[in-house]
Amino acid sequence: MQYIPEAQSSAVVTHEMAFEAISEAFKAAGVQGSVVFPALIAHGSDPGNRFSVKSGATQTLAGLKMGFIWPGNTAKGLPTHNSVTVLFNQETGGVRAVIESGVVNAYRTAAADAVATNQLARKNAKTLAAFGAGNQAGYDCMAIARIRHIEKVLVVNADPIRAERFAQRLAAHGLTVERTSAQDACARADIIVTATPAKTPLFEADWIRPGTHISCMGADGVGKQELPTGLYERAHLFCDLAAQSVVIGEFQHAAALIQSGAVSLTQIGTVLGGQALGRQDDEAITIFDSSGIALQDLYIAERLLRACPLSG
Repeated sequence: MQYIPEAQSSAVVTHEMAFEAISEAFKAAGVQGSVVFPALIAHGSDPGNRFSVKSGATQTLAGLKMGFIWPGNTAKGLPTHNSVTVLFNQETGGVRAVIESGVVNAYRTAAADAVATNQLARKNAKTLAAFGAGNQAGYDCMAIARIRHIEKVLVVNADPIRAERFAQRLAAHGLTVERTSAQDACARADIIVTATPAKTPLFEADWIRPGTHISCMGADGVGKQELPTGLYERAHLFCDLAAQSVVIGEFQHAAALIQSGAVSLTQIGTVLGGQALGRQDDEAITIFDSSGIALQDLYIAERLLRACPLSG
């Protein structure tokens, strides 16, 4: 069994590695022989401490990712999010590899955003709005800045101290940041990223201008919601995995519209593979929902195994 500790996995992972792995994972999601099993959403002894188990398999890979959210860790000076990925031995069963993947998970999630945004955002997009100023939002902004020439990041966050720290973090990576209101951000942004634990919409539907791309990164459980439902019928909807998106993702709130045929939902992997269209014109509003699928974790774990010497 190969074991990769957090210090090693975080030192090896890059935005480039994650982008390539997640592109492959999204395409694999639509291939016969690949399966993503229903996500388990649970909690620790304290119901406020949440964890999830996401598992899946392809013709060559099988395994799972456990993700942990412990809000009280902030007061202890520890990360609130952590992850462990396990790959199974396909020949004999059992564990092939265990990878501590807290930082890797942030790269993996940001790469999902970047892969979809690269397909769906206008080529001349230059203003990015970030709803949320947490750890994941920072990784998303940096990943998007790799695939579009971002001149300014507009930050929407109610906490001025947190917003300032966020701005300093992005400035260290060469990005220019401005704190603003939700309505102003929507009016000016070419790309919007929502990375929050919200359970109610972050903005009004009519604030979104034609040509905007939106990546919803926060909804990964029943009841979570970042977007107004009135936006769905004006937009083209995309996701990582349709079956999961309408249950625990942002499009759980569009499930009735999708089922009735009022709107359609396209898996981004089919766009990457050339089976479906992405952005069709510069006036279209596009929305990508990332509920997070196990194949993302399996594909980036495989690349980490190749990059790390055998140990343990």
